[in-house]
Amino acid sequence: MAHNARREDYQRLGLRFIRELDQAEPLAAMRTFADFGRRFSQERDKLPQDDADRAFYLVTLACDVIDHELPFSMGDKAGELVVRGQNLLDEAIALDPNCFDAIRMRSSNNLPTPSERAAFLKAEEPRVREVCEKARDGARDLGDMERGNLAAELAMRPYQRWLASIAEYELIGGRNRAAIATCEKLFEVDPSDLSDARFTLALALAKLEDEAGLDELARRYRTLCPSRGANDAWLLIARLALAHRQQKPALARTHLAEILRCYPNGAVALLRQNELPDGEFARLNVQPYSEDELVIALSEAVVLLQEGSDSSGRGVLGAWVAENTAKLRPKAVEECRLLEEQLEAQYGTQGQPGQFGGAGGFGGFGGFGGPAGFDN
Repeated sequence: MAHNARREDYQRLGLRFIRELDQAEPLAAMRTFADFGRRFSQERDKLPQDDADRAFYLVTLACDVIDHELPFSMGDKAGELVVRGQNLLDEAIALDPNCFDAIRMRSSNNLPTPSERAAFLKAEEPRVREVCEKARDGARDLGDMERGNLAAELAMRPYQRWLASIAEYELIGGRNRAAIATCEKLFEVDPSDLSDARFTLALALAKLEDEAGLDELARRYRTLCPSRGANDAWLLIARLALAHRQQKPALARTHLAEILRCYPNGAVALLRQNELPDGEFARLNVQPYSEDELVIALSEAVVLLQEGSDSSGRGVLGAWVAENTAKLRPKAVEECRLLEEQLEAQYGTQGQPGQFGGAGGFGGFGGFGGPAGFDN
């Protein structure tokens, strides 16, 4: 599970649609609701909704533009997408001044640095929590427990994403202890960790060389995310980084081998270590243990990989990871070379989509512009 704008839009309108049918005869209501999926996909504007629902739909469109199209676009096309994303978010805020997802996403374009974004989000956090909690408490009075619980959960999602963004910006800005504290606050309102704050927490703990903290986080996976083991890329990269810092190369290689075991198609990603824009709506929702997930984890882990100077320009740990991946998966070196040639032929030497720090617009880029390691 992860935050998914399209799924959430469907859930919001589905709840409202069901409430509209409460007065109908049960069999007729059942038949009508059976057609909801078709109507949602083909004539969404005709479904019952208020301005908050319409605003959230605009956020889903902005998410498509900013998170799914912009990172893979260049030049004039990228500029057009930036403007379109901004306009969609502005329209959402005009419809619903409490559309906190739109406000949060818009702030990453208005404020140039991670520290400024974190400061803005932290200043507004009490108001966001108050509004979301009021909506949650009202949702629980709907009568039907199942509907009420879902409505209450949806009401708190914008606040969860607000906290998740704060933690990510704190990590990028080198405020590792603050990032840890924000993750813990997020667990209080998101105990099943839909926001995957444990990923951000793992990287912050590694920055502080907190081995006991990483061990405790691994134990907490049983309650935070029982459907997955404590072997995701973020936690494994954090353990690898810690072993490397402790000058335990054999242990670091063991963790690297475990990453390759859990992500069998991930060797090229480990060699290339691309930096991608962070998802503005939320961390991108991809298949667990896929190459895409490893790419995202490596991009966020540049706070670890790019520490220190290295002749390759990768950073000390990044160079070590690439060198040892090549030894463990020598065939991947040729795959990587062929991919680079293909991308250069397609995009030239001026850069490739998803490999550079922005397209002149939204600024939520993992690892860009943050100090290497403040520990406050």
